[in-house]
Amino acid sequence: MSQRGKQMSQHTDGQPSAEKAQHALWAALRTGKLRDGQFLSMTQLVDMLDCPIAAIREAVKQASALGLVSTFPKRGVQVMEARPETIRDCLDFRMVLDMEGARRRIADGAFSELKPLRALHDDMLHAAHNGAENDLPAKAIQVDLALHNYLVEGLGNLQLAAAYDANRMRIAIIQNARPFVQDRIVSAMEEHLSIIDALEGRDVGAAEHAIRFHCQQTLRWWGVA
Repeated sequence: MSQRGKQMSQHTDGQPSAEKAQHALWAALRTGKLRDGQFLSMTQLVDMLDCPIAAIREAVKQASALGLVSTFPKRGVQVMEARPETIRDCLDFRMVLDMEGARRRIADGAFSELKPLRALHDDMLHAAHNGAENDLPAKAIQVDLALHNYLVEGLGNLQLAAAYDANRMRIAIIQNARPFVQDRIVSAMEEHLSIIDALEGRDVGAAEHAIRFHCQQTLRWWGVA
């Protein structure tokens, strides 16, 4: 291979191919381009993500370590399946860290972004009641993530945040298999607003109760309660 060819295999538009492959794989999992339980050969994955096979293998290795995919030698890759036990484990994991994030925010009085977060939820709740927007589910997921991100940032711990990020990817795969319906958007926003109410009131018990209720309702809506 020529020197130019080697450079092109290592970098694409100034971005290392391994990094590009990971971003492409993560995006495909997050957006539903790769669905839960889907099986692909490495060749199919290379074609889909448009990255060199060595970079794809490294990205798959990282995804496998996080439980996002399973690898089968000489056969290919399977995306995590949204099984009931997996859904319960992922939501329980999120609930525990959300509770601790809320507790630490209340203890530290760290609420600088709470007001705009409430406004974001109020706007989404209003939009869901009206039901006028076609892209409402996608927007609702972003609002949903905004609160959970706010809670995990309250942990102030990079290792916990990294574990939370990996679990967030697993939940994204589940959400693509079980998308938001309009009625669930309404109830989810109301549950989030109850969490925000508890944070504003500096009430740890109320925050934990609201977070637990939100988890239970999500499990019920996903049919695995």
